[in-house]
Amino acid sequence: MTDHFAGDSRTNQERMLAGDLYIADDPKIVEAQRRAVRLAARYLAAYTEDPDAARPVVAELLGGLGAGAHIRPPLYVDYGTYITVGEDTFVNYNLTALDVAPITIGRDCQIGPNVQLLTPTHPVEPEPRRDKLEAARPITIGDNVWLGGGAIVLAGVTIGENSVIGAGAVVTKDIPANVVAVGNPARVIRSIQTRDDEDSAWQPDRTTPSGGNASSARRST
Repeated sequence: MTDHFAGDSRTNQERMLAGDLYIADDPKIVEAQRRAVRLAARYLAAYTEDPDAARPVVAELLGGLGAGAHIRPPLYVDYGTYITVGEDTFVNYNLTALDVAPITIGRDCQIGPNVQLLTPTHPVEPEPRRDKLEAARPITIGDNVWLGGGAIVLAGVTIGENSVIGAGAVVTKDIPANVVAVGNPARVIRSIQTRDDEDSAWQPDRTTPSGGNASSARRST
C-alpha cells in the first residue's frame, strides 16, 4: 500500500477533523463510533418508554440540541458529536446523519422520515479508494428549512433558510434561501414568498412539495 501520509505526523483522527484525507483505523475514531452506537441504542430504548425522559440521552449523543427540538428515533450517526440541532426543530424517524464533518441543522426545521445527511466523500481514483482513504465536507441546513421524506443531502452542501426540498430529492450543490427544489439532482423550481417581501399580497403556502396538504408540524413528511 502506498504511504499516503509520508511526512504527516498527525493521527488519522486529526486528519479527519481537519477535513483532509484519512483512514478510519484510528483507535480513537473506533471508540467514538462505538460510543455513538451505544447512545443511539439507549435513546431508542428509552424513547419507547418515555420520550421526555429519553431527551438527556440524545443530548449526550449530539454536539448540540436546542430547546424544544425533538428527534424521533431510530437515529443513525457516525459520531453524533459533530451534529448540532437548533431550537424547535423536528426530526422524523430514521434520520441518517453521517457526521465525519460537522452537520449544522438550524432552528424551526422540519426533517422528514428517512432523510440522509452524508458528509463523507471518497476518491474517484480507484487506487486511493482501494486503500480506504476518505474525507468529508460539512453540511449546513438553514433555519426553517423543510426536508421532505427520503431527501438526500450530499457532502459540502448548504441549504438556505426557509427553503423546501421535495421528497426524494438528491441535493448535490448549494440551494439558496426561500426556494423550492426537487428532483435528482435537485433543482430550484420556484421561489417562496415571505412576510419580509414587499408584496402585501403574501399568503401562506399550505401545499407540500409533492402537491398534497401540509401535515402537522410534528409529523414532517
